[in-house]
Amino acid sequence: MDNLNTHVPSALYEAYAPEKAKALLDRFDFGFTPKHGKWLNMAEIELQVLSPQCLNW
Repeated sequence: MDNLNTHVPSALYEAYAPEKAKALLDRFDFGFTPKHGKWLNMAEIELQVLSPQCLNW
């Protein structure tokens, strides 16, 4: 999930009836990403190193 202002729990209450918004919030698990993607680059590099070892390429 990115950090747009529409991606907050209160945005559901603006778009849906309160009962529907509460039902959706109970199903969702919000996970916020950091502002900078440096962690993603490190994760991709690590996966590139591990993939041949784990998948026997």
